[in-house]
Amino acid sequence: MTRRLAEVAKKVGVSEATVSRVLNGKPGVSDATRQAVLTALDVLGYERPTQLRGERARLVGLVLPELQNPIFPAFAEVIGGALAQLGLTPVLCTQTKGGVSEADYVELLLQQQVSGVVFAGGLYAQADAPHDHYRLLAARNIPVVLVNAAIEHLGFPGVSCDDAVAVEQAWRHLASLGHERIGLLLGPGDHIPSARKLAAARAVAGDLPEEFVARAIFSLEGGHAAASRLLDRGVTGIICASDPLALGAVRAARRKGYDVPGRVSVVGYDDSAFMNCTEPPLTTVRQPIEAMGRAAVELLNAQIGGTAVPAEELLFEPELVVRGSTARAPRD
Repeated sequence: MTRRLAEVAKKVGVSEATVSRVLNGKPGVSDATRQAVLTALDVLGYERPTQLRGERARLVGLVLPELQNPIFPAFAEVIGGALAQLGLTPVLCTQTKGGVSEADYVELLLQQQVSGVVFAGGLYAQADAPHDHYRLLAARNIPVVLVNAAIEHLGFPGVSCDDAVAVEQAWRHLASLGHERIGLLLGPGDHIPSARKLAAARAVAGDLPEEFVARAIFSLEGGHAAASRLLDRGVTGIICASDPLALGAVRAARRKGYDVPGRVSVVGYDDSAFMNCTEPPLTTVRQPIEAMGRAAVELLNAQIGGTAVPAEELLFEPELVVRGSTARAPRD
């Protein structure tokens, strides 16, 4: 008990006597200090006293699929900073292959009595993935916000970059450079953002041959393999569903002896960190990470405060960033 008091007191910057008053439900402590002590208990992994367990912690789960793709650390930085400004403590939950699953993290977060959860790039975007843990959160009335496109009928508010506008911008850019054989490099078939991008490409192209559409897991290696197939089919421009896929496409072109952008133009998606430092610098469609992250936190905080938030999706406008990986189509 003495060790617990000392650790919590040090974490919060108050005396052990103040921590003791909070844990024993005694008066003489401000609401802010009381809440800080309870949050410190949660962060340090100590159980709350029985009489205080009914209250939700000032913790917010931030569940990400990975950290290798720079877009997710970028979202984590924005969302974590916005939560901290509100006095909420983000708990980063990153999935690993063969490790803790998204559903496992939800169970852990519920045990910590979190105030809410923000998901980015989660299983909600895959139609064929398990979704029971989302229904569990809904049944417990836990505030939730989803970042980027989700399957229908989950009942949570979300913020998304407009996938259709992103593809339209990329497609019109390549078309203006004279490209007629444009390929699309997407995620798996059940991936909702990829489905939206495909629908938009078909709408703007009028006729998009099936052989000009390739799918891959979201990684540089997946992009390399899928882009190789597109190049063998004669495309001169490739629009990718993520920056790592685009970097894989650039590598595939070079392995075949094709110059980028002299022979093949490549467009990414996200404008994640260091895409202006690649060789060539990557033309990509930028997600407005700052605006989306802050909007997600605002939606979550409103729910935590008891405000009813419609289960609607806010769409944010992307921006095409033209760099060195696109150029005029080669003359046959």
